[in-house]
Formats: sequence, C-alpha cells, structure tokens
Amino acid sequence: MGMFRVKSVEQSILDTEAPEHRLKKELTALDLTVFGIGVIVGTGIFVLTGRVAREMAGPAVALSFVVAAVVCGLAALCYAEFASTVPVAGSAYTFSFATLGEFPAWIIGWDLILEMMLGAAVVAVGWSGYLTSLLDSLGVHLPAWLAGEAPVFNLPAAIIVLVLTAVLVMGIKLSSWLNLVVVAIKVAVILLVIVAGLFFLKAENFTPFIPPATSTPAVEGLSAPLIQVMFGITPVAFGVVGIFSAAAIVFFAYIGFDVVATAAEETREPQRDLPIGIIASLVVCTILYVAVSLVVVGMQPYQQLSEAAPLADAFKAVGQTWAASLISVGALAGLTTVVMILMLGQSRVMFAMCRDNLLPRSFARVHAQYGTPYRITILLGVVVAILAGLVPLSTIAELVNIGTLFAFVVVSIAVVILRHTRPDLPRAFRTPLVPVVPILSVLACLYLMLNLPVETWLRFLAWMLLGIVIYLGYGHRHSRMAEWPLKPR
Repeated sequence: MGMFRVKSVEQSILDTEAPEHRLKKELTALDLTVFGIGVIVGTGIFVLTGRVAREMAGPAVALSFVVAAVVCGLAALCYAEFASTVPVAGSAYTFSFATLGEFPAWIIGWDLILEMMLGAAVVAVGWSGYLTSLLDSLGVHLPAWLAGEAPVFNLPAAIIVLVLTAVLVMGIKLSSWLNLVVVAIKVAVILLVIVAGLFFLKAENFTPFIPPATSTPAVEGLSAPLIQVMFGITPVAFGVVGIFSAAAIVFFAYIGFDVVATAAEETREPQRDLPIGIIASLVVCTILYVAVSLVVVGMQPYQQLSEAAPLADAFKAVGQTWAASLISVGALAGLTTVVMILMLGQSRVMFAMCRDNLLPRSFARVHAQYGTPYRITILLGVVVAILAGLVPLSTIAELVNIGTLFAFVVVSIAVVILRHTRPDLPRAFRTPLVPVVPILSVLACLYLMLNLPVETWLRFLAWMLLGIVIYLGYGHRHSRMAEWPLKPR
C-alpha cells in the first residue's frame, strides 16, 4: 500500500513555504493567459495544418480543430478546479498525488516529462527549419550538415534551447515579459494572415468540404489508428473518420493550457488567476486556429499544401512572397515561446518530483537571487538541447499527444475523487456538472487516443515501463512519504 500513499493538499501547500524551495510569486492573470497563448500558438498552426489537411481531413481540418478544442475544453474545466484548489507546482503530478497516490503520481509525472521534453525538442527543430528558410530568402545559406533536412547535429535548434534556458534561470518575470513581446508579434502576424488571405480565397478549394473516405497506404500496419485495428475497420483517410483522425494529430496544437497550471506557485492570486489563464488562452487560440485553417485551405487546394511551412507556401503560391517572409518571422516568434514555456512547465513538474524525493532532492534547490529552480532548469536545458540537435521532426508529435491525453484522463478522474474525499476544501473555481463533464472529458480523450497509430501506443508503453523501473529502483525507496510526519525542508 506504500505505493498508493496520498500526499494531502495541506502538505503540498506547506512544502511551498520551505525557504530553499520557495518560488517567487510574480505572475498575474494576464501573464498566465499570455503564457497559455504563447505555448499553444506554435507548431500546430504553423506546421501541422498542411499535413493533416493534405493527408487526413481536407478542408474539414477546421472541424478537426473544433473537435480537439472541445476535448481540451472539457479537460480545461477540470484543470481549472484543481489548479485553483491546489496552487502548487507540478500540475497533473501534484493533483494525482493528492487523490490517487504516489505511484499514479509518479506515472503521470513521468508522462509529463515525456510530453514536455520531446515537445520542446521537436518545436526547436521546427524553429531551426523556419530560421534556415528565412536566412535562405535573405541570401544566407547554412551548411546542410548543420541545419538542413537531415543535419548531423542541428546546431540552431540546440542554441535556441540553451538561450531560453538562460532566460528561464534568470527569473519568471523576465520570462513573462519576453513571452508578452513575442506573443504580440506572432498574434499580429496571424491576424495579418487571416485578413490578407481573405483576398485570395477560392470557393472551389472548399469543395468538397469533407472529401469522400478513401483507402490509403499511409494508415496501414503500425501506422493505422488503433481503433481501426481493434475493430477491423478498413484503414481510410478523409471522410468523417478522417476528421477525428486529424483531430488526434492537431490536438498537438492545443498542448499548453495545462502548462499554465505548472506555474501555480508563482502566481500572485492563484485561486482567481489560474482558471482565467487556462480558459481564456484556450478560447483565444481556438478562434485563431479555425480562422487560419479555413483561410489556408481556401487559398490553395488541400492536395497542394506543403508539410513544412503550409502558411508561408500558400502565400507564395498566390505570388505574395512578402507575406511568406513575414509569416516566417511570425513562426520563429511563435515557436520560440512554445519551446520556452514547455521547458518552464517541464522544470516545474520535475521540481515538484525532486522536492518529494522521487527524483534526487538536490535538484530542487531554488536560486537565492532569481527565485527559480535553476539546477533542474539547467539540467533539462542541456538534455533538450542534445535531443533537439539529434531528433528528427517526424512522428514525435503523436507521442507527445498520447502523453498529454493520458494526463487529461487522470486529472478528469482525480476531480471526481477529490470531490468525494475532500468536499471541505475551498474551491475558487468548480468544474460544472460533476461528474458529467469529467466523464465526458475522459471518454473524449480516450477516443482521440484510440485514433493515434499503433506504433505511437507501443512507444508510449515502452516509456511507461522505463518509468516504472526507475520508480521501483529509486523513487519508492527515497520518497519523502516514507517519513512521518512530513515537514517542509
């Protein structure tokens, strides 16, 4: 039963007061909302739109964004209640520890490490691609071995990770100011894309809006969605099935609102500001995504959209090269904040795990001047930089998706459990229609998970097995929960 010992909400909050682990409270509702927009608006809108429209959904990719947004919205309502009730770093890891116990908390923490670490590395690779494209248009050509299609080591990707690591170490307020400036740039670029693109829409590009379902080799074997394999469905793309398969992929575009919850300890009024930040950022980004996807498929036949830079290439196709260059600048800005905030969230999750001794506690030290968990931030920065230099941008986005959806399932279940086990806790925000909304959230997340390829499930299970080995070999034996009574240190 030691593996399922629960850490009380009160103890979690008490731990935040330990001097060597106390984070500076400097964030407001606006900071959190901009953080959410900063990490959500990135790869999904600048990269994934072209791929899923061309291979899975056609013009109906806009509906795929809506489906993914509904799933995220259900989970966001659950996150908002937890984040305002337990304003502690760690997000779903901390929530799970307070409801399901130590081992489930470890599993979800290990899962979040996968989500954010790989997510940051993949987005850094995308950042490098846009930088290379922009430099090429300016007449500066980086050598292929350094930043080409298949570089020996992707140096620009590694450098941006290390620069952002330094920013994160130097304080949460500096990070939020940088994020505010960069988010303003990329939102301005996206609005320009929407307005300028309206002048180049062609009605025939929207017909048929939902292309007829067709068999395709791209979704056979281990590449086929698990739900098709389980029920013996003939692998198909497009049609209604294609909309949901695409939703499981573009879900990557919404990853980020949950990262807002990891900044709970650094928020001035978490009970009020966290729900605002989580929900407002999701609403703003959904509107932007649907608008951009409709403009892009209206400008260019979906069969001709590029995978690498669909927005920029759509404008090039209609002779507007100035817009293509501006979009590259916006994409660079967008991807910069995504990398930074994923690393911010990842460092806070591991900070909480180190503080509980499930990982070495020495990494949980907070910098005396900057008030940031500098040791874990630097370690993660180095690891992500190495991954960004070596990892190809391929199917990793799907692995990040399954990790995020799994976290959403756990948080949705945990809300219901905490309502029953601790009805006395003050809740500044309450998820409506409990248990209906959490149950719908769980079902929706599971459905999207089943639409992910079999090979993604196999990779996810391998990562989880590695996590279990590390927990049994280190975490369980060193856990602070073995000490009683617990005291902040």
